[in-house]
Amino acid sequence: MNAPTTHLDQVQIPAEFQSCFERQRAAYLAHPEPTYAERKRDLQQLARMLKENREDLVAAINRDYGNRSEFETLFAEFFVVLETIKDSIKDLKGWMRPQRRKIDIMVHPLATNRVIPQPLGVVGVIVPWNFPLNLTFCPLASIFAAGNRAMVKMSENSQHLAELLMRISPNYFPEDKLKFFEDGNGRGPAFSSIPFDHLLFTGSGATGRAVMANAARNLTPVTLELGGKSPAIVGPDYSVKTAAERILWVKLFNAGQICTTIDYVFIPEAAVDEFVGHCKRLFAQRYPDINGADFTSIIDQRSYERLTHTLEDARAKGARLINLAGDQQPNAALRKFAPHIVLNPTPEMLLSQREIFGPILPVRTYRDAREVADYINRRDRPLAIYPYTNDKALAQFYITHVMSGGVSVNEALLHVAQHDLPFGGVGPSGMGHYHSREGFNTFSKLRPVFYQGPVSAIQMLFQPPYTGRAMKLLNLLIKLKT
Repeated sequence: MNAPTTHLDQVQIPAEFQSCFERQRAAYLAHPEPTYAERKRDLQQLARMLKENREDLVAAINRDYGNRSEFETLFAEFFVVLETIKDSIKDLKGWMRPQRRKIDIMVHPLATNRVIPQPLGVVGVIVPWNFPLNLTFCPLASIFAAGNRAMVKMSENSQHLAELLMRISPNYFPEDKLKFFEDGNGRGPAFSSIPFDHLLFTGSGATGRAVMANAARNLTPVTLELGGKSPAIVGPDYSVKTAAERILWVKLFNAGQICTTIDYVFIPEAAVDEFVGHCKRLFAQRYPDINGADFTSIIDQRSYERLTHTLEDARAKGARLINLAGDQQPNAALRKFAPHIVLNPTPEMLLSQREIFGPILPVRTYRDAREVADYINRRDRPLAIYPYTNDKALAQFYITHVMSGGVSVNEALLHVAQHDLPFGGVGPSGMGHYHSREGFNTFSKLRPVFYQGPVSAIQMLFQPPYTGRAMKLLNLLIKLKT
């Protein structure tokens, strides 16, 4: 365990952070390894908190967004989290079981090796605003399954939700097990400077670097779930109509404010006009009123202005912009942002240089798969790639030649919702995994334990002086191993 501290390199830890950490640490030391029954009860309490406060939680997220589609909240947050918790309870006994490992019986007769998963202690969680329930409760499912305690800091853009969770959480968990905190005007650096036993951060790469630097002062291990520019690639064999249907659904879900959404798409040049035509038709069918409840708002004015500037920059640099909303007039006061397809993007444009995080879809054309792979590989490794093709060899080409955090084939985003698959980035898109067994392992110490048998061959046969019998036996063992 790391020792408690009140400040590190001029980063002052607020008293409420410090006192909570000390209480949770003391509770961990008093009861370091909860039983299966206790962990199962904690997971059930997480589900109860969600189900018993469903309407209030949905309303709080809606207020934080200005308008957040109720369906998107229930589908991507409630449903996914409840399924995660259910699966965790079902698999928990197997995850907790000590693992048998091989032993060299010639050197260690009658001894045994085990790997025992044990709780780390106190885990910190820094939650983004875009899926605040999912990205709070899915990690908590892994953290509690592993037997830990947790401190959770919400985003400044999730103020209403943070206040609600702070109010209702004590009805389900003591504060030495789980406590929520609001951001409180930039207290993130202080939170990430707490000497947690593990720290999980989900957010931008720039903030992730700062979080990692703060954690490094305590040698706190981190799991960073970042973002990046995840591409979709429509193969020449694939139905353009089907690709448009699936790509547009993902790109406009949560108004594009998803770290694993499609940032840009590769389309065969001859199929661009058909793709654009399908997207126009689909948007008109799916969102007849862009100001209605189904189309989610941009989270804040700063983000709205950033997206506006991104489009203006692309237009000024020669891109062709296609407004999918057509004649519909988005309500700027509600931060409803008209989705756009951008044709002829160039490397100088802002939308080519940074994660878009909104309903803007650049379309790039290509001639062959190697060209696509080379383009992606010259840039930061993405959080995901999405090949659309029925050609198994082509799909495997992209899986083999383009490294990314995850992959969905003939779909986008949905690999994240597979609860028996780990989720995580690679390189600039993140490090570490959680979800399922990998989440349990991330928040556990997989502790190696050697149990000596009643007879120790080492003590009997390999004592100095080493000349003579000990050296002969060692040389025999080396010969047998080669």
